[in-house]
Amino acid sequence: MVAAGPGRRPTILASSRPVAAAAALAATLGLAAVCWVVSVWQMQGMNMGTATPLGSFGFFIAVWAAMMAAMMLPGATPATLRRAQAGGARTVPLFVGSYLAVWALAGVLVYAVDRPHGTLIAGVVTIAAGVYEFTPLKHHYRRRCQETTNTGLGFGLCCIGSSAGLMAVLVALGIMSIPWMAVITIIVLAQKLLPPIPAVDTLLALAITGLGIWIIVAPASVPGLAPPM
Repeated sequence: MVAAGPGRRPTILASSRPVAAAAALAATLGLAAVCWVVSVWQMQGMNMGTATPLGSFGFFIAVWAAMMAAMMLPGATPATLRRAQAGGARTVPLFVGSYLAVWALAGVLVYAVDRPHGTLIAGVVTIAAGVYEFTPLKHHYRRRCQETTNTGLGFGLCCIGSSAGLMAVLVALGIMSIPWMAVITIIVLAQKLLPPIPAVDTLLALAITGLGIWIIVAPASVPGLAPPM
């Protein structure tokens, strides 16, 4: 047995932190994987592109919550690890839970404003999202999202600010579209894990803006935009 005493406590705590971090990583990625399976199952046959109906409030929030956990938890692993290392494994569930709660509340706003819409609206929203990628506000929230780990609430708010434009693209193009969900997830993950690279960030912003123009000019040629025949 390890002798108890004031001199032992820091050593015991230090040795427990790698275990806590490993457990937090496994739990976070495991939950994300489960939510991907649940999301794909829930969204089967639901995608109608820009004409996708949201269904009842309860159904939509259930789908949205699973989507957000699937999409956002992988990029939150560095913050989760830092939280585990700073406060131990017991602090991780509250951190992750409050982070996902912020995204769930964002779903309430989406449900309030999103309706089946035409390709013109989808194109305009996508262009606006591309422009947002250029703004100092986007860069501020992206930096804060990579730094903020004090609370899951603060972390969630910063990450919403960072990913708001990208999520608007998903909502505009078809909120039940698994391919678009996967594309947005990859972009969000890269922006959370990688440092800003001006050339890459500019190309991404131009690509999103160009996608919006493409949607307006030739909507029929955009994959997954129109309801399947």
